Amino acid sequence: MTKKEKELGIADLPGVGAATAEKLKESGFETLMAIAVATPGELVEAAGVSEALARKIINAARSNMNMGFESGDELLKKREGIGKISTNSNMLNTLVGGGFETGGITEAYGAFGCGKSSIAHQLAVNVQLPREQGGLNGVAVWLDTESTFRPERIVQIAKAKGLDPMEILKNIKCVRVFNSDHQMILAEKVEELITKEGLPVKLVIVDSLTAHFRAEFVGRGTLADRQQKLNKHMHILMKLADMYGICVYVTNQVMVKPDVFFGDPTVAIGGNIVGHNSQTRLYLRRGKAGSRVAKLVDSPHLPDGEAIFEITEEGIMDAK
Repeated sequence: MTKKEKELGIADLPGVGAATAEKLKESGFETLMAIAVATPGELVEAAGVSEALARKIINAARSNMNMGFESGDELLKKREGIGKISTNSNMLNTLVGGGFETGGITEAYGAFGCGKSSIAHQLAVNVQLPREQGGLNGVAVWLDTESTFRPERIVQIAKAKGLDPMEILKNIKCVRVFNSDHQMILAEKVEELITKEGLPVKLVIVDSLTAHFRAEFVGRGTLADRQQKLNKHMHILMKLADMYGICVYVTNQVMVKPDVFFGDPTVAIGGNIVGHNSQTRLYLRRGKAGSRVAKLVDSPHLPDGEAIFEITEEGIMDAK
């Protein structure tokens, strides 16, 4: 951040008085960057200004700040600061490059009972550990769309690690999600937990990402609307991950493509919208003797591979 950015506040932008600045801040537009990357429609809705004034405010914010170009060596140095959350399984950790990364979205998809929610419970505990133990000293936020969060499971995992279950549960902020609009609003509200309440949020879990979108948008005629809405939701999550150094872990449902005659016909819901917005993608399935298999489907820097793990009473473990 430059000296100019530090000195210039939202109220200093042309057309933004004290009342408008307050409305913008209440709607989550607290920084020049937030204003600069907003759409005119978002500012119109947030502050009640005209579209012409909204464009003027956005352009002023863009011209008064560094828009973020960085050299490759700067990005490499930034990558060195990325946090990683351990899964408890050495094989699974190795598959994803040492743990689930902050600064991006990791998607896990698979059929019912493949271990998606079990990984979520493990991450919600492990994110609270010190860095040297595979955590980030952080708080977890869980957007629960299918009533999958189980505090009893957290207690089991915490006790297995010798942790105070009640303290661990206090640092998991869970909210039941009732429809896709509610889900999108809650994702935006996570920013307030960080900026207004000062919580060190380092993990956001959405379990599952597409359940409500799939239920509400039925039929091919609604597909375009569903994908557009889902795309906006993914961008909110991506912005959270990037701006605040958060690991966003989303689970996804699957369907079977009837036109696939060779290989696995299972594909994730949401298509390219979810796939392209996810930094790392894992396909989970049941293995032999109660084990689970995680296949790395996509990553910008990791090789394809598989990891075998087990779900035990103590949490995620390497398969014996």
